[in-house]
Amino acid sequence: MRRVEIPKENGKTRKLGIPTVVDRLIQQAICQVLSPIFEKQFSNNSYGFRPKRSAHDALKRCQANITEGYRWVVDMDLEKYFDTVNQSKLIQTLSETIKDGRVISLIHKFLRAGVMVGGMFEDSPEGVPQGGPLSPLLGNIMLNECDHELERRGHRFVRYADDMLIFCKSRKAAIRTLNNILPYIEGKLFLKVNREKTQVAYFKEVKYLGYGFYTHKGEGRLRIHPKSVQKFKDKIREATGRSNGMGILTRKARLNQVIRGWVNYFKLADAKNLLHKLDEWIRSRIRMVTWKRWKRFRTRFENLKRLGIKEEQAWMWANTRKGYWRTAHSPILLIALSNERLKRAGYLSLMECYSAK
Repeated sequence: MRRVEIPKENGKTRKLGIPTVVDRLIQQAICQVLSPIFEKQFSNNSYGFRPKRSAHDALKRCQANITEGYRWVVDMDLEKYFDTVNQSKLIQTLSETIKDGRVISLIHKFLRAGVMVGGMFEDSPEGVPQGGPLSPLLGNIMLNECDHELERRGHRFVRYADDMLIFCKSRKAAIRTLNNILPYIEGKLFLKVNREKTQVAYFKEVKYLGYGFYTHKGEGRLRIHPKSVQKFKDKIREATGRSNGMGILTRKARLNQVIRGWVNYFKLADAKNLLHKLDEWIRSRIRMVTWKRWKRFRTRFENLKRLGIKEEQAWMWANTRKGYWRTAHSPILLIALSNERLKRAGYLSLMECYSAK
């Protein structure tokens, strides 16, 4: 496999192992045969990388648990889960269901194939390499035992891949649950729990799949977590940077792509007020980068006149010494590049996409 590292939020990197084309084809074939077999065994509380199940379904289950009074949460974090899966334990689990030794042997060969890092071969004695079609299924198979153990103990929980929340009715019960399940995960499944990130918390303090939680009239509700908002703003800043070299059409396409995708993912949240504020901020970014693009005094003067600004005011603002960001909030640019004009130019707004959900 070819090693590729992609950046994570915390500044570290996620290691991917990209298989060759032939290996990807065969892995996909194995996956299509094994998925229906293991689907029958998987828990109803597991939502990641499964047919007809999504992150939105997992979040709705979290809402239901909160509404029913389970408001203390064990936020479980498995340290480098895919990189630390015990291959012997995984093969043993597979062998309990799959009786054809050739299939087991082939999967084992994929796991032990090794990776090419900078042209040098490295062995892969542990872990399930992320990047191949088979790895999500193998990840779910490995954690399926944990799911059934939690069900056997009568716990309410939601798992999406290796992100897991266990819901309890009190802080004391949550602490007891965490202390009881840790030996099982580390002793029986040979997985490593990140003690620093794993926590017992009240549901309002938890971030799950980019969302936060709150209640209204006793009902569990969803909001967009502040960290998700910050990530979104960073993407918009990147697309509307004054010196990123993007053309008008490229920038518009990129902005619309980010806005449409973000709203589609966060459409379950109650976020009208937040989206109104973000829309205003995005439009200011567009005005700022447009003013920067006009550059010369003559260009600014002519464009302002063409957009309906009186000649005297256009002359005055074309000569302004104010910075780009301050000018973007000026009454002149708010008129010249009005919300309606930006909409006609093809720029999407968050509220439009959200209202159409």
